[in-house]
Amino acid sequence: MVIAAPPLSQSLQSWTWKGHHIQYSATGPNDAIPLVLIHGFGASIGHWKKNIPAWAEAGYQVFALDLLGFGASDKPVQDYSLELWQELLADFCQEFVQRPAIFVGNSIGALLSLMMAANHPALTQGTVLLNCAGGLSHRSDELPVFLRPIMGSFNALVNSDQVGGLVFQLVRRKPQIRRALSQVYSRKESVTDELVDMLYEPSCHPNAQKVFAAILTADPGPTIDELLPQIEQPMLVLWGEADPWTPVQGAKVFQDRAELPGNEFISIPNTGHCPHDERPEIINPLVLNWLSSLKL
Repeated sequence: MVIAAPPLSQSLQSWTWKGHHIQYSATGPNDAIPLVLIHGFGASIGHWKKNIPAWAEAGYQVFALDLLGFGASDKPVQDYSLELWQELLADFCQEFVQRPAIFVGNSIGALLSLMMAANHPALTQGTVLLNCAGGLSHRSDELPVFLRPIMGSFNALVNSDQVGGLVFQLVRRKPQIRRALSQVYSRKESVTDELVDMLYEPSCHPNAQKVFAAILTADPGPTIDELLPQIEQPMLVLWGEADPWTPVQGAKVFQDRAELPGNEFISIPNTGHCPHDERPEIINPLVLNWLSSLKL
């Protein structure tokens, strides 16, 4: 008689970092190779709900956390930066993971994964990048000329004490969130009420507008070109080809590294900015196959 294994539980837990509540989860065997999942702008642990069970059931210990300012973690009114979140991740790994991990990130989470590999190599076994962002915010020289004054004006409005709250209230409306998601998800049926709610609920926090403005106007941080020469760990890069925010044409720097041992670049057709959520049936096995090839 075959006895089915009990289902893996994903427990949401709380950690206090620098006086702030941080929400995280840990799923899978305690002694397994650790994966640390890092969400993108506006997202949270829930954005990995289609991935965590598959990777944990394959025998990995899967950690995920809500970065400070996002999800169910605290939202203090302060300066935000990629360096701040990098420090958070390093402290989290030293306290809970306690061994080198594979960092899996989407968008700015992918850029943070690169930063961990470059600046904390002792904590990093490798990285999985999903549509890696080029910075926390757009650099003016990366935008088309006609968009530069528009983005500058929008950022000024969001940060304004007089009208910032009104602008934020318009941006955070559920129909507006759905429209934005429909632009970056190729498969429109993936834009569910649950996904919209995941992004909407943190915006109800009293500090949400100030945090949104602080992040939107923050320094973009290090560039991909600055980080890549420092990275020796293996890297899997997965890219949704239909992403209007981080177009696949800009991923050539990763394609050029695909010949290096342990490095691989795969583009996913008809897929947008969040391939792990939009195409988990493709992304989950690709990640597992790559991990198996490393023979960690």
